[in-house]
Amino acid sequence: MRKATYLSAALAAGLAFTTMTAGAAETVKVGFVMPFSGWFQPIDASTVNGAMLAVKEINAAGGVLGQQIEVVKFDNKSEPPLGADGALEVIEKGARAILFPSDFDFGAPGAFVAQQNNVISLSGASDPKFGVKGIGPYAYSISNASQAQGALLAEWAFNKQGWKTSYVLLDNTISFTKSLCGSFVTRWKELAGEQGLLGEDTFLNNDPSISAQTSRISGLATKPDFVVLCSYAPGGPSAIRQLRAAGIDQPVLTGESMDGDYWAGTVPGLSNFYVVNYGSVYGDDPDAKIVDLLKRYETEYGQRSDASYSLRGYSLIQAWARAAEKAGSFDADKVAAVLDTFKDEDLAIGPTTFTPDLHIATTRPMTIVQAKDGKFSAVGKFAAETVHLD
Repeated sequence: MRKATYLSAALAAGLAFTTMTAGAAETVKVGFVMPFSGWFQPIDASTVNGAMLAVKEINAAGGVLGQQIEVVKFDNKSEPPLGADGALEVIEKGARAILFPSDFDFGAPGAFVAQQNNVISLSGASDPKFGVKGIGPYAYSISNASQAQGALLAEWAFNKQGWKTSYVLLDNTISFTKSLCGSFVTRWKELAGEQGLLGEDTFLNNDPSISAQTSRISGLATKPDFVVLCSYAPGGPSAIRQLRAAGIDQPVLTGESMDGDYWAGTVPGLSNFYVVNYGSVYGDDPDAKIVDLLKRYETEYGQRSDASYSLRGYSLIQAWARAAEKAGSFDADKVAAVLDTFKDEDLAIGPTTFTPDLHIATTRPMTIVQAKDGKFSAVGKFAAETVHLD
């Protein structure tokens, strides 16, 4: 009887070990090599939260190919070179896809490592280089290209607002702002002609004063119908405050890097300000599905998403999971082959198209949000018609 008892205990222990092992095998790992600390952390915080919400909802619905998604995190501490170390670490732990920061310069070091190890890279970077030509065929961005955003601003201003003259103020710090303003200028000259651009100026994000630039705008014989500001916080809000203090009250247009109202308190009564983004976080986006998702985000985290970047994070996980399901595999080649067939794929962020040569959106509609008396609201959704990526 004692032998039988020992045998039963051994069998039970073996069964328990087998069950635990099987349970462990029933997860698929996704790496989050993201800035969980440092100066870049607030920028991608809602991206991470959106991605985690997607993981939770996908797991609740049964996971991917019957397996629960397990997130493996690595903090790059807002230091781009650490992305490569992070990629190696999460790959060693079994990651089949990796989420990287929403900027090419920050995400590329890790994405190159993922590419070399046949792992899918996911990012909200707005630079088309986060894709086939810049990194390789396993790298995908869910964003609208910065060039598409610049073209959209030009077309909206000219075709929808009837404005004929502009002035460009470029924060010459990062690649996104450079390509945003560059693409705006190219498209604006096509629409309004050379005479439609009254001037271009530059500054750096940490410049304490742009008095020279505001003086040049104020000194123009003909004042521009609007100003295009390509910047990000804190330099962007500082530039707007100085423009207004100098009596330059013309509309200011900008790209997604100044999305959200978390900085608006630094410009009291902010008005005549327009930003292009992925969806209005103020509950009035024209897309009801975006409104619903942002409500779920608020319920999950107890606060409103501070920017529309949460839609990017959610959609990156959603796109990868959907492609893996369709491929019937987590293999990078098979998942990439499915992603490359996406044609207006209905993702949370909107209709998304990838091709074997281009892993970023160019024609997907974006929301334009305006500020009036310090309050933000959606103007509508618009898509660029002509985009020059080169």
